[in-house]
Amino acid sequence: MDSESLFHAPDEGKIGFRLPRNEEIYEEVVVNGILLASRRIWIATANLKDLHIKRGRRYLPILEVFDALASSGVEIRLIHSGVPSRPFQESLRRCRNLLDGGMEMLVCPRVHFKMVVVDGKAAYSGSANFTGAGMGVKGKDKRNFELGFWTDLPPLVEELSRIFDRAWCGEECGRCRRRSFCPAPID
Repeated sequence: MDSESLFHAPDEGKIGFRLPRNEEIYEEVVVNGILLASRRIWIATANLKDLHIKRGRRYLPILEVFDALASSGVEIRLIHSGVPSRPFQESLRRCRNLLDGGMEMLVCPRVHFKMVVVDGKAAYSGSANFTGAGMGVKGKDKRNFELGFWTDLPPLVEELSRIFDRAWCGEECGRCRRRSFCPAPID
């Protein structure tokens, strides 16, 4: 793909290709992506904490939003590399739809890539873990310096979806030299 077609001016209602950073990641990926999902949300992250999002005048765990999305039929898949934070686990215990199969989670100690694919139509990939500091929700003096890209260009979204799916289906497990550290190889 040449750079001219990659960095095109988006049509109305289209994302094109953007480079959000810091708090812009929250606006692009969470507000304009995840919260509007109608079919599926795929997330890969190394670090998994209890991300809170602004809803009206309050901040609430994104897992509560996921719980509502799952009850309306949105498929949620999450790949992460380690043990989720204790607050994440506590929030998850309160989400009946997620616990009853509304969100599938997979642990892979080798996953370090960060991505979000929404409805197979838009995708983020970059440095931000799925945490408040990573996604830009924390206060200005507490968030990380992050950068990534957010796109709805079909070739990029399809490639990110393939990368996620390969990890999800365990296509890398057979060659992994860290199998002894893996809690549940899936191949």
